[in-house]
Amino acid sequence: MSTVTGRFAPTPSGRLHLGNILCAMIAWLSVRSRGGRFLLRIEDVDVPRCPRPAGEQILRDMEALGFDWDEAPLWQSERSHLYHEAMDSLAAAGLVYPCFCTRAKLHSMAAPNLGDTQYVYDRSCASLTAEDIAVLRQQRSPSLRLRVPDEEISFTDRVYGQYTENILRDCGDFVLQRSDGLYGYQLAVVVDDALSGVTEVVRGRDILSATPRQLVLQRDLGYPQPEYAHIPLLLDTDGRRLAKRDHDLDVDVLLSRHTKEEILGVLAASCGLLDRPEPVSLQALIPLFDWKKLGTSDMTLARSLRP
Repeated sequence: MSTVTGRFAPTPSGRLHLGNILCAMIAWLSVRSRGGRFLLRIEDVDVPRCPRPAGEQILRDMEALGFDWDEAPLWQSERSHLYHEAMDSLAAAGLVYPCFCTRAKLHSMAAPNLGDTQYVYDRSCASLTAEDIAVLRQQRSPSLRLRVPDEEISFTDRVYGQYTENILRDCGDFVLQRSDGLYGYQLAVVVDDALSGVTEVVRGRDILSATPRQLVLQRDLGYPQPEYAHIPLLLDTDGRRLAKRDHDLDVDVLLSRHTKEEILGVLAASCGLLDRPEPVSLQALIPLFDWKKLGTSDMTLARSLRP
């Protein structure tokens, strides 16, 4: 039987908050409870908004809370050559095309049921001729999109069960590389998970809808499919979703008021691993971990950690 390999992959656009820590805790416990490997990846592919010091701070925060990992952390900002190779493979298969659409044009494609900032791409640039592309390149740099299939893409999530989406209908061809040359999240995460041997992905349910896009990329690139577990989101005691803007819940502020064991105890009680909040270490939680204890409803902090 192959070793279970999980990972935690934070984006260093701000300090870790309790929701991030809970996700890391569940991912860590899931693999450690089965004698597996745990990896840490800093998803700083968007270099302008993810400064190196912020990623280094995340490493210190994780260590301060008692986490360990089995290999040196990966930095996406150092792996562009691998994303380039994947892009070459997709392009050779005829699955990539340049898109010159402006933000205004993309905004005009917005679907009423997706919200103001989301749209279903209508393949405006999918049939451009070589002559069209040459002319448009003189005006603006294109992004590069993946040509997706018109089919139902399904997978079984460990928490939410079967999830199905027709990417062409519900999302459209999506961006693999931005017009400024930076690689997109979908490509980077698929390449990194595959090359790191990740067999289990634990992350928040807010990313559930992105998974079919990653499944298509995995299939196109000949990569194996990991198992997915999207966990409910963590809400503050007032029912508000936790976010990086909640600076009084940053790790450094929390550790100035509480021990790491107190913080972990509140999180463990919030997700059902403990009956009530009490100080606990990560190691002590390993024998208590069971996926069946996590429900599908968003979780509320068992006790406020605010001042």
